[in-house]
Amino acid sequence: MDTKSREKLVEIIKLARGSQSLRAFGKQLGVSATAVLNRKSVVESPDTENLAQIAAHAGYTLEELLCCLEGKPIPEASDLNVILRQINNMPLSEVAIIAQAAVARFAASTQPVSNEVKAS
Repeated sequence: MDTKSREKLVEIIKLARGSQSLRAFGKQLGVSATAVLNRKSVVESPDTENLAQIAAHAGYTLEELLCCLEGKPIPEASDLNVILRQINNMPLSEVAIIAQAAVARFAASTQPVSNEVKAS
C-alpha cells in the first residue's frame, strides 16, 4: 500500500471509529487497541477481513473502500442505502437519537405515510 493509500485508510479508520475508544473499536473489529493504533499510524496494513469490517463501520462496501484507497472513483450508491449502512454500524445510543427524530417527523407530518419508498 502506497503512502497516499495509507493516509486515506487512516482517515477512513477515524471516520469508522467515530467517538469510540481504540479499545472499543478494536473489540468490534476483533483486534487489539494496539492493532488499531498501528493501522492509524500506518505501521501495519489490515488484512482483507479487517478491511471489510472497517469499510462496513465507515459506511462503505469492501469494493468501495478498495476503490477509494486506490484512487479510483467509488461506484454510486443511493443515499438511502448509504444511510441504512451507516445506521447498521452505529452504536445503539446514536440509533435511538435517529429513531426519536424519525418519530418526531412522522408525528409532525400532516401527510399519510405511503409505501412508495422501499429500501433495498
